[in-house]
Order: sequence, then C-alpha cells, then structure tokens
Amino acid sequence: MERAVAAPAHTPTLAVERLTALTDEALAELCEASAAAIMDGGGFGWVKPQPREVLARYWRGVILVPERELFVARLDGAIVGSAQLVRPPRNNEAQAFAATLMHFFIAPYARGFGLARMLIGRVEEGARALGYKVLNLDVRETQTGAIALFEGLGFVRWGTHPAYAHVGGTVIAGHFYHKLLEAKPGRKPRG
Repeated sequence: MERAVAAPAHTPTLAVERLTALTDEALAELCEASAAAIMDGGGFGWVKPQPREVLARYWRGVILVPERELFVARLDGAIVGSAQLVRPPRNNEAQAFAATLMHFFIAPYARGFGLARMLIGRVEEGARALGYKVLNLDVRETQTGAIALFEGLGFVRWGTHPAYAHVGGTVIAGHFYHKLLEAKPGRKPRG
C-alpha cells in the first residue's frame, strides 16, 4: 500500500520596498489593503471604511508629498501593507535629527508572515540612510498587537495622551514611542 505524500506547502514570497510612483495595480492593492485594515480597526486614522476613490486620492497624494516616503509590504507580489517615513519640515532645524513612522498597517489577511517586522526594519534603514538619529511614532492604546510589535522592536514608550482618539463614541488614549537609531557599522553618522 502506497502512502500519500503531501505536497509541500506554499512558501509565500515576502518583500518590502519603497515606492516612488504608483501603477494602477499598486494603487488598487493599496486601496484594498488599507480598506481591510480600516475595517479591522487598525486603520491609520480612519475608523470607518472609505470609498475607493477617497483612498485612491489619499495614496496619490502621499506620493506627491516631498517629506514622505512610502514603504510597502508585499505578499506573493501583492501589496498588503504600508508605512510612511515622514521627515521634519525644513524650517524645524531643532528637530531635524528625528523622523516619524506613520500610518503603518498590514492587512488582516496578510498577518503572521513577519511582514510587519520587515516593514518597520526597512523604514528604520531608510531613516538611518537619511541620517536620522531618532524614529518617533504614536499608536492608539487599543492596537495591542502593534504596541507589542513596537515594544518588541525596541521602541520606548515615553508618554500617553489620555484623549488621543475618538473611536466608536469612545475616547481612547494613545501612546507615544521613540527609538534611537544607531549608525550601522561602516556608516558615518550625519552631524
């Protein structure tokens, strides 16, 4: 009697990249992934699903803002998450050493593959490459998975705003984090 041999499980292809332009396909994938994240409660500011045209305008706008860099996570080639590295405005010389990680999400159907860690790591690399010494972020207290991820990656909570967001008729606190970015070996830190 022959034993059935199970076919090897599909090993997903994971990738993270910085986007500087949007194709129609990339825009559609970003809209789908962001809508799924919003519906799951992990949206990036939105708490209600948005029409596709609103999301498309948003993503097209992100690409146009000079102080923003858009990083995307891909699962088997499709965009399933993103994060933005936001540089301080040029007139803010006092805080020119610090950038901000904003609007981070992974669509619920793409979680559990390690893409969130990869995406944050790539944003950190981008910040270091631009010479930033600090990376800041903030998150709603209800986003416990994201909080555990950020803390596990070395972000340090420095404060809490008790009236940070209003979601579903409830005022929610928000936590503020920072991470000191050490220069990688062989790189000269920006002065």
